Amino acid sequence: MTAITLPAYAKLNLTLDIIRKREDGYHDLQMVMQTVSLHDDVTVTLTGGDGVVCRCGDIPGDESNLAVRAARAFFAETGVEPCGLEIEIIKRIPAQAGMAGGSSDGAATLRALRKLLKPDLPGEELERIAALVGSDVPYCVRGGTALAEGRGERLTTLRDAPRLHAVLCKPDFAIPTPMLFSRVKVSELWNRPDTPGMLDAIHRGDTVGVLSRVKNVFETVLPTEYAGVFDIKERFLRLGAEATAMTGSGPTVFGLYRDEEAARAAYEALRSGYAQTFLTQFV
Repeated sequence: MTAITLPAYAKLNLTLDIIRKREDGYHDLQMVMQTVSLHDDVTVTLTGGDGVVCRCGDIPGDESNLAVRAARAFFAETGVEPCGLEIEIIKRIPAQAGMAGGSSDGAATLRALRKLLKPDLPGEELERIAALVGSDVPYCVRGGTALAEGRGERLTTLRDAPRLHAVLCKPDFAIPTPMLFSRVKVSELWNRPDTPGMLDAIHRGDTVGVLSRVKNVFETVLPTEYAGVFDIKERFLRLGAEATAMTGSGPTVFGLYRDEEAARAAYEALRSGYAQTFLTQFV
């Protein structure tokens, strides 16, 4: 086998809480993460040449691309002799959207290289390498429903969340993550998510309990110029969403539905005003 294509799934934050600021300047987080069906396709080909070539549409394929960084980390950490690679990414997950699109591409690259070159590499070791690439990359290697702590690299696999339909709506702006963190004063955060309650609801398979606890504390520190996030949340509620929140550091907002037809109707209503609207489901 010299080539493999794998899906790189988007993620949602069912909860996102900020616990403390660390001495190294980063923050300890507590997040319940969920994979959804929206995905990029990542093809990794062993070329027999030298170096890593990455093609990713309009997104740079240089060292700033997490797929390239993941490939280099794989060779550096496993002892596998570096070889020529071609990475082709068909993008569907929007960039700068809070859905870990770049991290998921990096994770898919790691999973592909393990299959191609080192199939006996333990999953824990692959996640350790992933943590060197980016905070969300270990979760994207694992996927599913998980509690992520620390910077996002400490993972606890959870029982699968109840199957829900998710409509994702990204407005036409980006929110700089460092700016959001700079506005955080942990002692003053309010309206925090009930993470223990969410974990219990997932454990019990309590769909209503899950829906009632969806929350992102970043929404409490959003500057007024990003009020479009709240406009979309209000639209979702008028369109019958049973829960709605921003994912990650935004700006994408998601609405959750138990009924597929209700989700499809919301998708059709929103996509006329927001080009980057997607109909997905939990996977």
